[in-house]
Amino acid sequence: MKAVEITKDVYWVGAIDWNVRNFHGYTTPRGSTYNAYLIRGDTNVLIDTVKKPFFEQMVSRIRSVIDPKDVGLIVSNHVEMDHSSSLPMAQGLTGAKILASKKGIEGLGFHYDNIVMEAVVDGHELRIGDRTVRFIETPMLHWPDSMFTYLVEDKVLFSMDGFGQHLATTERFDDQVDQDILMFEAAKYYANILLPFGAQVLKTFEKVKGLDINILATSHGIIWRKDLGKIINAYLSWAKGESKEKAVVVYDTMWGSTQIMAEAIADGIASEGVEVRPYRLTNSDRSEVMKEVLDARAVVVGSPTLNNGMFPSVADFVIYMRGLRPKGKIGAAFGSYGWGGGAVKAMRENMEKTGLDMTLEDLEMRYVPKEDEKIKCFEYGRAIGRKIKGS
Repeated sequence: MKAVEITKDVYWVGAIDWNVRNFHGYTTPRGSTYNAYLIRGDTNVLIDTVKKPFFEQMVSRIRSVIDPKDVGLIVSNHVEMDHSSSLPMAQGLTGAKILASKKGIEGLGFHYDNIVMEAVVDGHELRIGDRTVRFIETPMLHWPDSMFTYLVEDKVLFSMDGFGQHLATTERFDDQVDQDILMFEAAKYYANILLPFGAQVLKTFEKVKGLDINILATSHGIIWRKDLGKIINAYLSWAKGESKEKAVVVYDTMWGSTQIMAEAIADGIASEGVEVRPYRLTNSDRSEVMKEVLDARAVVVGSPTLNNGMFPSVADFVIYMRGLRPKGKIGAAFGSYGWGGGAVKAMRENMEKTGLDMTLEDLEMRYVPKEDEKIKCFEYGRAIGRKIKGS
């Protein structure tokens, strides 16, 4: 397997995982990559490693450039095992010292025994021949140990889990792939991994905005070399919680009553000139729904009552969304029940803890909605639409 030169004497030596279909609890139908990089020079530096089963892929790519035993330093930007689980083998092969943040050293110590490590501090620079490597701590983007590595003279920022996508492809760069697929996967990645850390994204931007960057070398997916502004501006928008006139109606149904309500509510929202995306959770992946939540102004969730609580698929989604904490969005809860309620109350409690604006009243109906109740659902949707539009 061959390395790919991304700029003079800097190579992608990662691995392609065509078959991974679940990552961080969300679906990855297009697979992923684990990106590692080799800087060739007076001291050869390996930036990150790959998931353990793909170690030989990485070594094969390194070997296409240098003897792997000639790697003199290894930088670990992040403890998570999709990037670090090859570290013991890489150090065993090369004998190279591992550099990581102080938190990274702590985390790696919990994962691996008998590896030789040294901590670097924020802003520390290391000369490697005629090049300079700078370490930039980025705590909670998205783990406490996370950091970027900046190759100063070459203007390459190794951005770890920032700006990535779960996208397996033989192409390596942003200008080589379908732009719609690229941005879809970048948005899905942000929505399902980085959404809770918008404040940290903005702090990191302030920290690095003065850097001269020609290449964003990510840890997953493609490398950005042509249109860096496209992904940076998208991240800033997502981090600020910017949204558009759009609602996501997320629901499930047992005997069709909640679906009748959901469709009438969606029609009401649309009648106000607002984009609406309905998703029945039985047929929809929660991670793709969260991608739609990312730029929506309202999240409307519906469930039938089952055993005095939420339907399982709805409970799963609400708890998942609660962990991701979307900011600055309107929330609304609706549902149907038979001999006893409980789902709508449970949804409200969890959605309030998510941080959604839950000032709209809940909407509950017993058994199958009649024509006048369908009208009530439509009007409820209109009220949501007007709230989205600020009227």
